[in-house]
Amino acid sequence: MSKRLLMAVVAGCLSVPGLAVAQAPKVIEFDDAIARAVAANRSAAQAALAIERAEALLQNARAGTLPSVSATATSVTLDREIGFDDRVTQPRTQVTFGATASMPILAPVRWAAVAQARQQVGVAELSVQEAQRQIAVAAGQAYLAVIAQKRQVDVTQRSVETARAHLDYARKRREGGLGSRLNELRAAQSVSADEARLENARLGVLRAQEALGVILAEAGPVDAGREPALEVPAGAVDADAAIAGRSDLRWQRAVRDAAQRVFDDSVRDILPTGSVSFTPQFVTPRGLFQPSQSWRLTFSVTQPIFEGGQRVAAKQLRAAAVNQARLTIETLEIQVRADVRLAQASVDSYTRVLAHARAAAAQAVEVLTIATGAFELGATTNLEVIDAQRQARDAEAVAVIAEDGLRRARLDLLVALGRFAGK
Repeated sequence: MSKRLLMAVVAGCLSVPGLAVAQAPKVIEFDDAIARAVAANRSAAQAALAIERAEALLQNARAGTLPSVSATATSVTLDREIGFDDRVTQPRTQVTFGATASMPILAPVRWAAVAQARQQVGVAELSVQEAQRQIAVAAGQAYLAVIAQKRQVDVTQRSVETARAHLDYARKRREGGLGSRLNELRAAQSVSADEARLENARLGVLRAQEALGVILAEAGPVDAGREPALEVPAGAVDADAAIAGRSDLRWQRAVRDAAQRVFDDSVRDILPTGSVSFTPQFVTPRGLFQPSQSWRLTFSVTQPIFEGGQRVAAKQLRAAAVNQARLTIETLEIQVRADVRLAQASVDSYTRVLAHARAAAAQAVEVLTIATGAFELGATTNLEVIDAQRQARDAEAVAVIAEDGLRRARLDLLVALGRFAGK
């Protein structure tokens, strides 16, 4: 009975959400993470709605240039019928059925609006590409953050293992009458400090995994798989090629061209507009002076003459939009060139930093080996060993930071060159 009771208690604990055993996060590779982020992220879906809106506006603008047909039915009841000499000129109740078919035959403003709306569809498509690029960059950065945090855990774990080995050796020496309680306490203090760092590092991994899961629109944390290659071009890079390939610049250029199109179409505001309409009508019962069936064909032309300065103000607003778009492009091109130069310099710098950091880490490990051997021979105290352990841990941590810096610099260079668009 006791064994069954124990199994029932364990099963009950596992069924409670608060006591459930945490499952390992899903592991995903870099390219798959980027693709999923672009496909599932809510921001990309919201950006895609801009295309639907632009297409709806295009359809609305096109409708203004097409024929339209409407029908009406009107019933009029008077207090009494109207007439003279026993003749009814206006029946008391009269029903009129009519229809109107009209079509613009001269509509330069509406025709321009259709072309402008069609161009806005292209702008919306480019805005979606830019949103996808930003999501891809954010997903790539989150992926690299997981890798960096896991490397820190590895470094701290090795430091804990080394400190525990030293503590075990110090305890055995004290128990054998060759060591002191002071040496053992120093070694224990080093173990406790490294274990605290290890817990912080593990929490950092969980935070990075949760951040990656949010970007991928997953229900839980997501773990990074293998380290991505992130191959960057060797040698000097061409900033002009980057300017031609960046999706954000293509989008801003499309915005500028659309604004320029609207400004150029301002001349159409002073052109005449014309329309034709056909209106058949049926009246029952007919009046004395009203035929039961009739129709009307109307041609209408309107020429704007004076509108109180509204057209001039609209043209000024359109010119301001064009100038604003041009300034945005100029500023962005300057920023792109700066991003390319800085990313290239960062890749070169972090490459050298990483080489020095790895050399320092190797040297620190060798120092730790020598200090540990000297302590075991009684030539030094364990202060030198603990200090060597700390320096070795710090040197490895610096190397991990340099590795992460180089990965991020490569990603930044690919982004700056327009070669990382999440596709």
